[in-house]
Amino acid sequence: MKTSFFALIGILIMLPISLFAQNDHMTFKGVPIDGTLRQFTTKLTQKGFSQMGVENDYAVMNGDFAGYKNCDLLINTVERKDLVYMVSVKFPDLDQWGLLEGNYLKLKRMLTTKYGEPSEVIERFQYRQDPKTDFEKLFALQYDQCTFKTIFKTEKGRIGLFLAHEGLKKCYVVLTYIDGINGSLAEDLAMEDL
Repeated sequence: MKTSFFALIGILIMLPISLFAQNDHMTFKGVPIDGTLRQFTTKLTQKGFSQMGVENDYAVMNGDFAGYKNCDLLINTVERKDLVYMVSVKFPDLDQWGLLEGNYLKLKRMLTTKYGEPSEVIERFQYRQDPKTDFEKLFALQYDQCTFKTIFKTEKGRIGLFLAHEGLKKCYVVLTYIDGINGSLAEDLAMEDL
C-alpha cells in the first residue's frame, strides 16, 4: 500500500500535543477519533468511504470529503496499540499551481471559519528567487523549495493543512487531524524509544 504521501505529515504537527485539554476526542466526519481501527473504519464506511486496505497499525480508505471527490484517507493507530489517533486526507492530485493553491486557500478559509485563526502559517518559497509563474511555483513544490503549512490548535487536538508532493507528477493538498488524547499517548510511547 502507498503511504509515502503521508510520511512526514504527522511529524510536522505532532509537537507537543500534551498541551491540549484532555476532556473530549476530536471528530472526523462526526466520528470521534478514538476506538479500534476496525470500529473507526466501520463508522467511516457507514459515512460512504470505501476501504482500500488495512495493515496492523493503519488503514487506507477512499471517498468524498468537504466537497471534494475521490479523496484518500490514511487512518493511523498508536504504535503497539489498536487505538486510532490520526486521520489524514489526501485530496486529488493536481498538475496546475493555480488549482492546487486555490484548493489549499479554500480549505484554509473553511478551517479558519470553523476553528478560528490558525496558530501557525508558513507560506513561502525557498527558491533562489521568488517564482513568478505558476510553472516555477509548481517546480518549487516538486523540488522541496516551498512550504505551505497551516496549523490549527484546538481544545481537542491539532489540525494541519499542507501542500505536498510524491515524486514530480503528484502534487496535492493534505489535511491531517490528530486527536489530543490519543495523540498524547502516541507521543508518550514514541518518547519511550528515545
